[in-house]
Amino acid sequence: MRTNRANEHADLHVSADVGSWLPRRSSHAADWRAEDLLAAKRGTTVSVVIPARDEEATVGDIVRTIRRDLVDGVPLVDEILVVDSRSQDATARVAAEAGATVVAQDSVLPMLPGMAGKGEALWKGVAATTGDLVVFVDGDLYDFTSDYVTGLLGPLLTDESVAYVKGFYHRPLVGSTGTDADGGGRVTELVARPLLNMYWPELAGFVQPLAGEYAGRREVLESIPFVVNYGVEVGHLIDILEWRGLDALAQVDLGKRTHRHQTTQALGRMSGQIMLTVFDRLERYGRLVSAQPPATLLAQFRRGEGADGVEREMVLTDLTCEQRPPLATLHTADREIA
Repeated sequence: MRTNRANEHADLHVSADVGSWLPRRSSHAADWRAEDLLAAKRGTTVSVVIPARDEEATVGDIVRTIRRDLVDGVPLVDEILVVDSRSQDATARVAAEAGATVVAQDSVLPMLPGMAGKGEALWKGVAATTGDLVVFVDGDLYDFTSDYVTGLLGPLLTDESVAYVKGFYHRPLVGSTGTDADGGGRVTELVARPLLNMYWPELAGFVQPLAGEYAGRREVLESIPFVVNYGVEVGHLIDILEWRGLDALAQVDLGKRTHRHQTTQALGRMSGQIMLTVFDRLERYGRLVSAQPPATLLAQFRRGEGADGVEREMVLTDLTCEQRPPLATLHTADREIA
């Protein structure tokens, strides 16, 4: 017997809160014109932070586009900062020549021991900038346009109740047999979305909860911890939801996002980091009590010499969920020392 899938799930629906949030807090980048946002700016300062590790092929075009359209064209952006995350290529030079201020990740707050990871670069970017609003843009985008920035700024500049804005987009997956128009975001669909829907169903309306393009108010970003690895984005959403509520969050359709794809093993490590972050938040907010904390050692296999007749090499990675504290706590400590 053949089942009509539309009828099969006809009685299913998201909560009323999510259903009303989606149309109220979702918009399209094209809805926000730079000239209109400049009029709404009224003295608010804007910093764009671009974390970059070995992105010499793409970071220059991103910086030049922002500077041309939103600094020299419509003066909406006050500061463009590239955080060089221990690159081995010419990322820092290319970014500086394109017109960005460049800081080495480990040179920011040098009194603290350095940590590795995307979240670390983002946290250092907040610490090294001064804008009232901070926009984060990944450094590996091939089809970047300045409406990524204006789209993320729109809700923040026009509605004081919005604290944090996530981007979402169509994300094609290019493979040897062709292109899947929405095949990217595999970690989102296989890991992040199922976990969020299970434990924080209020976040079910986010199209791209792991998106690397987002923006927030400084006072909010300085008041939440930053997971130093790929768990940073999901940690942000959960923490701000718990602190400020769903209506403080918004999302903007940025069109299409094309960047290089990571290997399956790299996605496995990313997935583990995200899962550990979610488990950490479950414990932190009393959602789940575990008799034993999850192990953080991930074993993966790749082609190579192995033991006991197994033609695979075991690769071990520590996924420990290290976190940077809210920057506001460091400012408080500095004042106490002074």
